[in-house]
Amino acid sequence: MTPRGTRESRDADLEAEELDVEEVLALVNDSKGPARPAGAPTPGTGPGAAQPEDHGNRPAHGPRAPEGRHGHRATPWPQARAIAARAARPHAARRAHVSVPLDDALGLVLAAPLSALTDLPSFDTSAMDGWAVAGPGPWHVRDEGVLAGSAAPAPLTDGEAARIATGARIPPDTTAVLRSEHGRTDAQGRLHPTREMSHGQDIRPRGQECRRGDQLLPAGAVVTPAVLGLAAAAGYDTLAAVPRPRAEVFVLGDELLTEGRPHDGLIRDALGPMLPPWLRALGAEVTAVRRLGDDAEALHRAITTSAADLIVTTGGTAAGPVDHVHPVLRRIGAELLVDGVQVRPGHPMLLARTRDDQHLVGLPGNPLAAVSGLLTLAEPLLRTLAARPAPEPYALPLKEGAHGHPYDTRLVPVVLRGDHATPLHYNGPAMLRGVAAADALAVVPPGGARADQEAEVLDLPWATAGVDTCFT
Repeated sequence: MTPRGTRESRDADLEAEELDVEEVLALVNDSKGPARPAGAPTPGTGPGAAQPEDHGNRPAHGPRAPEGRHGHRATPWPQARAIAARAARPHAARRAHVSVPLDDALGLVLAAPLSALTDLPSFDTSAMDGWAVAGPGPWHVRDEGVLAGSAAPAPLTDGEAARIATGARIPPDTTAVLRSEHGRTDAQGRLHPTREMSHGQDIRPRGQECRRGDQLLPAGAVVTPAVLGLAAAAGYDTLAAVPRPRAEVFVLGDELLTEGRPHDGLIRDALGPMLPPWLRALGAEVTAVRRLGDDAEALHRAITTSAADLIVTTGGTAAGPVDHVHPVLRRIGAELLVDGVQVRPGHPMLLARTRDDQHLVGLPGNPLAAVSGLLTLAEPLLRTLAARPAPEPYALPLKEGAHGHPYDTRLVPVVLRGDHATPLHYNGPAMLRGVAAADALAVVPPGGARADQEAEVLDLPWATAGVDTCFT
């Protein structure tokens, strides 16, 4: 068993520091030396390395002593999230940047500053539909107007005007642009202003927004739709970005059906359909979903042949006769970073480093418990790998009181209405009815929370972005 002092001191160090996006990007840019070959164990691990012992099923409700079975201590919930966020930093530092077409860059993080490749605008342009005029009026209007995208227009002379469209190039020697609604023509066809004009009015001068070489956004900025528009305007076809982490999902359990109604002791698999889109919403590229049943050899082969950055398993994290996750992790020499978390639902979750460039998050088999594991361990780890900034924490008062566990944090589905969070029913470990209607999860401290007491809120990824956008 890993010496407790060593593990606890490491965990305390991890908890003490928050993830810094710029530091992660600096590590990526400055990392030197080759990574260990795929499959090579981390130093201090391997078949002969000491590992934390398995822990069995704990009761779903009721008090729990600080020490669990075999003297193993579950990790407090905030500390588990901090460990997950920092555990992937060495792996993140070795991931190469990618050049991504604009169409594929939404949601990624810039790996290099976005600098203007041209002046914006790149020439003097009209800000309005109207007339380009030279000198004081009235003006004689040319027969030929100036449209956006047309060739360079001829210069104007004093007393001359030309019809012009928004975005069109300003003719040389233009004094101002007179808006369509601010001009009139007389019987002789001369143009008169209907209100006072100023020099340079409604002209966007070259370089008004930026000059070539200006930094528009720093490395670490998240690529939003507006960033894509800015990059295109500044002359980019591709962006240097941190790649999406690759994830594989291994669905465990012989009792799971993939279609039809539950029958004869068999149940429908809820996690196979739910986890891939949820992981995509957290920024991952899901490369495979494998259904392995309760087969230790199949699980061993799947883990040791996976090229994913993150493996997510469902079920099998306790100590029952067909719970194979712990034995397989011991067999491959994985390093257990988190083995049980003081949170309900989801306390049997785990996080392991299977290789220098790969982690495994073991989720409990109950659906809401698996959601708890995703947000506790997978979300911070994927955020680190993608170099995304951590969301700003916030709290809201609860509309109603929420029951708590004596020792553990509880994650409770809530809807957000006005300035309150309302807890939802159907929030047991095996239930999805509550979270399916939820906007967020409230973090209920040990002992519970009363009505109007503020609780930290974890937004669900599709509650803060369009569904189509967050699943790209």
